[in-house]
This record gives sequence, C-alpha cells and structure tokens, in this order.
Amino acid sequence: MSSLGPPSASFLNYLPVPLAFGTSGLRGLVKDITDLEAYINVKGALRYLMRSGDIHADSCVVIAGDLRPSTERIMGACAQAIVDSGCRVENAGRIPTPALISRAISQRSAGVMVTGSHIPFDRNGIKINKSVGEVLKSDEAGIIDEVERMRAEEYSRSASATAFDHCGMLKCAPQLPLVDGAAEAAYVRRYVSSFAHAGLSGMRILVYQHSAVGRDLLAHILRELGAEVVSAGRSETFIPIDTENITDEQLERLEALVVSSEANGGPISAVVSTDGDSDRPLVTAVLPAAAVGPGARRVRFLPGDLLGAVVAEYLRADAAAVPISANDAVERWFGERNVVLAKTRIGSPFVVAALDDLRATGKRQRIVGWEANGGFLTGSDIELNGAILTALPTRDALLPILANLFAAAEQGVSLATLWERLPARFGRAGLLDNFPVAASQAILGQLIPAGTVVEVEFDGDSVVDCSRVDGARMRLAGSAAKDWQHCQATLTRYFTPALGFDAIARVNVLDGVRVYFRDGDIAHIRPSGNAPQLRIYAVSASQKRADRIVELALAEPDGILRRLERAFS
Repeated sequence: MSSLGPPSASFLNYLPVPLAFGTSGLRGLVKDITDLEAYINVKGALRYLMRSGDIHADSCVVIAGDLRPSTERIMGACAQAIVDSGCRVENAGRIPTPALISRAISQRSAGVMVTGSHIPFDRNGIKINKSVGEVLKSDEAGIIDEVERMRAEEYSRSASATAFDHCGMLKCAPQLPLVDGAAEAAYVRRYVSSFAHAGLSGMRILVYQHSAVGRDLLAHILRELGAEVVSAGRSETFIPIDTENITDEQLERLEALVVSSEANGGPISAVVSTDGDSDRPLVTAVLPAAAVGPGARRVRFLPGDLLGAVVAEYLRADAAAVPISANDAVERWFGERNVVLAKTRIGSPFVVAALDDLRATGKRQRIVGWEANGGFLTGSDIELNGAILTALPTRDALLPILANLFAAAEQGVSLATLWERLPARFGRAGLLDNFPVAASQAILGQLIPAGTVVEVEFDGDSVVDCSRVDGARMRLAGSAAKDWQHCQATLTRYFTPALGFDAIARVNVLDGVRVYFRDGDIAHIRPSGNAPQLRIYAVSASQKRADRIVELALAEPDGILRRLERAFS
C-alpha cells in the first residue's frame, strides 16, 4: 500500500507485499493477503475513520464477503482487526457489496467488504466504507499514513508477543459472529417496495448464477416482482465475470443456456447476472429464434454505460455523473433532455465525489451516476412508485437490472426494442491481461504531455482549442502546443488510415488517453486501476466497427497495444 519498500518483521519468514489501492478498494494476490496484511490495513483504516470523527470506539462495523475460496479466512482476520480496534462486528455474511454499504449507511456504521469483484480467483481485495458511504480518493493519503503506523507497530513485535505466526497467519484462528440477516433483508425490501409487485408478470427471465454472491438474492427479488425465473449456470468454483470485457465466448455460453432453458419451457425474455460481488450488472436481451438469421446470435448484450442511460431515464434523473470512458451516446441522449452531465475519472470514488458536487449546488433533485461497467449509484433520495428509493452512492447491480426490465414491461416492448431507441452509437471494450503496470505507465508517459490541459481539439495538425480539468478554456502556443501536436502525430502512427482510422480531431487525457477521430470513432486506452491489465474502450457508429477497433488493439503479437508497449517500455 505504501510507495516505499515494505519494512521487515523479525518473526516473518517471507517478505510482505503490501496491498495497494485500485480504482475502488484494496487489491492483491491471495498469497500476499495474509492475515497480518488484512489486519494491518483494516485496523489502520479504522484508526483513520476514528481520527477523522467518522466512527468512534464501540462503533459497529458491518462485515461481509463474496464467494471466493479465500474470502472466509480474510473475513476472520478483518473481524479480529475490528474487535482489536474497540469496535463491534456485525457479520452480514455473503451478500452483495451494495447490500453491505446500504446497511452500513443506514445505521451510520463503517463497513468492510472482502471481495476481489470481477478479477480472477487468485486475487482478492478489501473494500472499506465510511459511515456516509465510500472511501474517496481524498481519504486515501490519511488511510495510508495510519496503515504505515500500524505496520510499524505490528512489525516491531517479537515472535512471542505478536498474534501472528512466521507465515503471517493468526496463531489463534478467529471465529466470525453468527450471520445477521438484517442487511440482506433490508436490501430485498429496498427493491420489492420500490417496484410494482407484479410488474414483471409474463416475463421469463434466466438468471445466470455462476459464482456471484447475489445469485440467489437476485432470483428471489425477480420472483417477488412477478417474473418467472429460470436459474442456470450455477458454479461452486469461482468464475470471474468482468462486465466491461464480455467476450464472444461468454455470450455463446449465455445463448446455450437460453436454448437449453427454452427446450424445457417457454421463451426467455432476458438473461441477467452480476459480477462476483454483485455490484455490476450483466443484462442481455433475447431475440426470438425466428427474428435472427442463420448463424446470428440471439442474445444481445448492452454495455453498462448505455444500460445506465436507460436507468437514468426511467428514474427521471435531472443530473448525472459518468466517467470519461462512457459511450458518447450518453452525452447525446441527455444533452437533448436538459440533464446536467458531469464527466469524471474512472472509478466509483470519482463518480461519488461528482455526485456530492452536484448535490451541493442545490439545483437538482434526482441525482444519479453510473460507470461503464454498469454499476449504478444514486446520489439523492428518489421517489419511485410512491416509495422512496434512498440514496445509495455506491455501485449497485440490482437497480439497473430491475429498471431496464420494468422500463420494457411498462412500455410493452422487448428489451431489444427498448434499447433500439438509444442513439445509434455502439461500444466494445477489451483488455490485455498480465500487462506490466510499468509498461502501461510508460505508454501514458509518452502519450500525455505535461501540464494542466486535459483535452485538446485539432484542426488538421493545429491546436485550435483546449481545456483544463475544471472545464476552463485556455490557449496554447509555443512548446506547449508543439507537445500536443507531437502527441497527435505519435497516436497517428498507431491508429493509421490503413487500419481504417480517420484523422484525429480531439484527445482527452483526464484518465488514460481517449482519442476522437473525425468520422466519430473513439478509441480509449487506459490501464486498470486494480489489476495488471491494459484496457481499450471503443465507440463507433456500428457494432462491427467498434468490435474491429478492439480487435486491432488487442491482436497478438502486433496489435496496437503491443506495438505501443514495444515502442515505449
């Protein structure tokens, strides 16, 4: 977690690898998340929350986890850290991250969620929230300081005085309190009371359960709201699902589940699922077999940024925050509807901060946000069907799933028909896994000029407009303008006319490098914030072209990203 090398402890027989903050929470390899490392980070974070006045001694801290094989053991170490901090533990069990955070906020408690979200099972993580919601980027420095103090304290102990053995595991395995079902029950009520009881009657919905922690809860809520639910694909082995990187192979798997389910019953209306900790949705429409040609796929996946646009429309939002990576259809859609739209860096803490800023103006009443992965946040209380959907400023998968299904049901159309009403802008995302972080940083270092400018517009190879992160316009001349012209020229060497790319019209470097081409194509390169991955986001006027941009970027061994790696790292 520290930028410094890890200090040593005399009682350990290994060199610790500190956990690091990603875009949302701490992440690391399971082998590195020893009891000692989990304990140090949680106790340090709780010290920070106490010092900042967010919680106090004897406060309740809610803990939960996902279904990874390593989660139970890590939860035990976290619980021990909570108790040793003078706080009480409420064990919410294995529930979605938004269910944990909703419970914590409702009783002004901190929360600890043990989850690696969508990343592979050999990794895990710890997400800590304050009593008012997510830990923000502005909190990270204070947490890091307290964690380093805690690390120094624990490492200074002798082998006989420490509670940990030479492998960094607790000598006495802690026992978690019995599971308290209050958090799960409240999360179910949140949606059953806000959506019409029989509103999904007539829909037959396939829940792809895999290893998602909310798999049974999702099916239960859909049944409560009138749907006929078919559960499929349940796995006791952890399956990582990244809703920003849904592959053709995964879509073929979903289609096979649809075909099998329809052979044993009626038509399937939709397939729904979530990632591992159930804060990111996966939704596909299912087209009738007669409506698709030979070899065509019956399931249609809608990327999370567009899925969120449908939710915002359904909730009648008047202000929204989305990351810079969102499909530009969002900007077009809400620009026509007088909805204030704030663009942020990628990661829920940045979206949450933008929601706070929108609420602080006092000018907007129905404030929402979402990410390209589909996780949806509500920044204000929102009236829905005569009930109040209380603000939940953290990623949630259930709300976008339900809002899309109800929007289609209330309009009497299929999901596919509902989605066709969005602007004809198509997105695709992909990634290179096990991509060295240093290589990603080297690429960005070569492509992003120094200074405060985050967006530049070009006319030919001349800079004609630019803006800072606060949106203020400014003029560039001299060496600063030449640096951006060099950036444009460098990108043009990789995004070439031979590969179908038009001239570069605009470049945004708020988070990664987002390239806008004259013909409307968009390519966005960005390293993952919590794993050694380099991502590519593409937007175009056709799905075929968006898919092609990602294919060109990820091709091995000579795709665009590999060529950038060889050139700059």
